[in-house]
Amino acid sequence: MHFDLDEDAVALQATVRDLCAEHFDLASTREWTSGSSFGRGAWRALAELGAFTMTQPAERGGLGMGVADAGLVYQVLGAELVPGPLVDAALVADLDEAVGAGEQFATVLTRPPAGSGPRRDGGPWVIPFLDLAADVYVVDDAGVWRVPASTIDARPVSRPLDPVTQLWLADTVPAGEQVGGPELAEEWRRRGSVLTSALLAGNATRTVDLAAAYARQREQFGRVIGSFQALKHMLADAFTRAEVARVAVDAAGVAIDDSAAVGEEEIADPTFNPVRAIAGARVLAARAATTNAKTAIQVHGGMGFTWETTIHLFLKRAWVLQNAFTTPEEAADTVAHSLAERKAS
Repeated sequence: MHFDLDEDAVALQATVRDLCAEHFDLASTREWTSGSSFGRGAWRALAELGAFTMTQPAERGGLGMGVADAGLVYQVLGAELVPGPLVDAALVADLDEAVGAGEQFATVLTRPPAGSGPRRDGGPWVIPFLDLAADVYVVDDAGVWRVPASTIDARPVSRPLDPVTQLWLADTVPAGEQVGGPELAEEWRRRGSVLTSALLAGNATRTVDLAAAYARQREQFGRVIGSFQALKHMLADAFTRAEVARVAVDAAGVAIDDSAAVGEEEIADPTFNPVRAIAGARVLAARAATTNAKTAIQVHGGMGFTWETTIHLFLKRAWVLQNAFTTPEEAADTVAHSLAERKAS
């Protein structure tokens, strides 16, 4: 199996990229620091394109496509540094068509599954985009719970790590109404992790492009710095990390789609393991995004650390995204455990 993009995939990504160029230029989106300044018109344009309903059936207004196809779109959104509860909208569209249509906002909180480490049943809860959300959805082992955002007593974080990802802290979150069982919770964890990893993979790809473009025009000692052997090796390593992450995300999306189409038990390949594929994608995508952003900052020199330069925003976004729906450490443990179980069997 290979993951070179065909003509349809290239066209799909080009369409999303054109929309982002029109509605999500960095000069505008970096100013979206609160609900009052958030670009709702741009968000609706993204929804009208079908970004949040790609995996929904046609009878629900969706495109009936797979998670792998949605991952292609989310890679572009990550590369363009599009802000907002992107993955949350794609998940909540399962239950609320208004969210999928871009008419309302929602945010998703996850508790770690049983056996994966210490449970955080107490606070503080870190809730992104609470000022935008009509509802907050909590995912735990028992299922999915809907909590009206207005019922949550939370305080804003005055200086969030990513200035465009506004955060609130709440000591407690009400129990809310159960709207889905354990199967939906597990499905959201899987799909949410893959789409978040797609954002990270796109982030990693874009920072390579930005660093390479700067290296081709910045001169030192009468030569462009891109001609220096040390920088060539740094950028080559960054490109490799981004490509490996992209393929891992694509493979994880295909694994979800295949298991949904025929069932995991019906697939004869003994190496087929969607859980391992999803976890592996997170490990690789998180590492690629954070390391490539650091590499790009180094290529930019002292400029890379300034507010005016775009690169540091990619690093901050990567730090925020890498812990959504799982963490690189939890994902690495999942991969290790699955390989140990396969060896034992």
